[in-house]
Amino acid sequence: MRAERPKVAVLAGPTAVGKTRVALALAPELGAEIVNADSLQVYRELDIGTAKPSAAERALVPHHLLDVAAPDEPYDAARYLAEARAVIDGLIRRGVRPLVVGGTGLYIRALLGGLFPDGGKYPEIRARLRQELAERGLPALYERLRQRDPATAARLPPGDTYRILRALEVVEGSGRPMSELAAAHRFADRPYETVKIGLTLPREELYARIEARVEAMLAAGWLEEVRGLLSRYPPDLKPLRALGYRHLVAYLQGEMEFEEVVAAIKRDTRRYAKRQLTWFRADPEMRWFHPRDLPEMLALLREFFGRHRP
Repeated sequence: MRAERPKVAVLAGPTAVGKTRVALALAPELGAEIVNADSLQVYRELDIGTAKPSAAERALVPHHLLDVAAPDEPYDAARYLAEARAVIDGLIRRGVRPLVVGGTGLYIRALLGGLFPDGGKYPEIRARLRQELAERGLPALYERLRQRDPATAARLPPGDTYRILRALEVVEGSGRPMSELAAAHRFADRPYETVKIGLTLPREELYARIEARVEAMLAAGWLEEVRGLLSRYPPDLKPLRALGYRHLVAYLQGEMEFEEVVAAIKRDTRRYAKRQLTWFRADPEMRWFHPRDLPEMLALLREFFGRHRP
């Protein structure tokens, strides 16, 4: 008979929905520690624009996989998979319940189901695509990806330079679309028994929270954070191409007016939240709650883990 799998809880949802607040309320009641599943919060020096939990919040509940990489250090789903599983295995050995919290769907899926083969590396193709990017621009390459691998293109934002180039590199080098590789793999490596909680809000409420949070982050010094990063790192660094950061880089380089930048960040964050919801809603295992439904979420998690704290 198969040995009983360790239990892991997941708290996911779109940006600004309130994951941090809910996680901080649930974790102490469960005897749990929080494992980050946000692809930008792994980086040091990216604090304000990633809505990283504050020092005071981290003092309330131990957090893992925050600030584990320098901004110019490679970090991807494969590294996250290895590090997150190591953290979770350590928690389980100590009798601590893992609560995985974040909005990066790929990281969560990799953690719980493994990663499909990446399609190989093709440096010559990568170099050619970089040259085409400089000459023709990203929209032309995104359109090519839509023709060659429409399923992958549909889940990528048109401004995600890194992943668009990587998907084209794979399909042109291997002859197999990334979506086909993913479908063949089916993320079937499942070392944990899981319960998945998704947070959601009415669209108007979520969008209002997104706009308010952008304003709050700017008031807290987000622009100064980006200016400091630009003094130490090149503007094309992967984390600086992320949502919000790339907009503020464009402003600091004189490419956009400030009011235009703020409007673009709010617009693109709304679009990102919509894509996150589409991703998570495609998961039939996700159980959906309003962030206020703390008693219901706590009851579900206690039933899953067992009533008694470790």
